Amino acid sequence: MSFPRTVVTFGTFDVFHVGHLRIVQRAAEYGDRLVVGVSADALNFKKKSRYPVFSEDERMAIISALKPVDEVFLEESLELKREYLLKHKADVLLMGDDWEGRFDEFKDICEVVYLPRTPAISTTALIEKISNT
Repeated sequence: MSFPRTVVTFGTFDVFHVGHLRIVQRAAEYGDRLVVGVSADALNFKKKSRYPVFSEDERMAIISALKPVDEVFLEESLELKREYLLKHKADVLLMGDDWEGRFDEFKDICEVVYLPRTPAISTTALIEKISNT
């Protein structure tokens, strides 16, 4: 008898696009249960010196509505990643390869997988393109 595998991933998921959809779909393939941490507005401001276009509540609602997603929570601090993984009983931490190596410290509590990003799609580039039209 095999036990269900829980996959946890994190992201901002602002200006939702096909790259976001693909990472969620691919993450779901690594286990039986997918839990997604959506970065808080304040965390995004701290990381990027700008707030997301869509609020954390709106972004969480979008991610919650996706068929592969079983649970969504608000990621309020990068320093709490280990606690989030333990709380949600992660068997796998899955991130885009733009984070390659950054989360290897969690290999002591779960498998860490970095997936290639969808080429030529970036939220920042989309926001710039929209702003310039």
